Amino acid sequence: MTTQNTEPTSTTSRLEEEGEIAADYLEELLDIADLDGEIDMDIDHGRATVEVITDDPAQLAELVGADGEVLDALQELTRLAVQARTGERSRLMLDIAGYRATRRSELTVLAEKTIADVRESGVAVALAPMNAFERKVVHDVVTAAGLTSESHGVDPARHITISPSA
Repeated sequence: MTTQNTEPTSTTSRLEEEGEIAADYLEELLDIADLDGEIDMDIDHGRATVEVITDDPAQLAELVGADGEVLDALQELTRLAVQARTGERSRLMLDIAGYRATRRSELTVLAEKTIADVRESGVAVALAPMNAFERKVVHDVVTAAGLTSESHGVDPARHITISPSA
């Protein structure tokens, strides 16, 4: 496991424990479902990250689901399993077969294109509804570009509007 932050040792230990609990939970799930996959754990930006990796991503497609809906549900179940063991709420991030990594790249491209459009036109642009992970990616790209973004609405129709900086 590699650690990509400078968290205090106690925080790092807690996040490593979260990753271990999540990995055990997911390994049991894979066994029950008779699916092959390796578990990779890390700490990234102050949160435990766990990824199920496979040579054949199509084999795990059902664990990702349409638009990552099953993945989101599995992430919540994994967080609950961690909370049941530690007594603390987890911010663990789960990825399966690289879905979130690929989606992050797609959203970055979308955000950059929209930022260019907003800069050129000077007019705010509303994006399609997104889940919390997707909105966070877009907000981060917009902030780095010096524009403003706001989330509006209620899940599952919650969306982001990107505006020129004030």
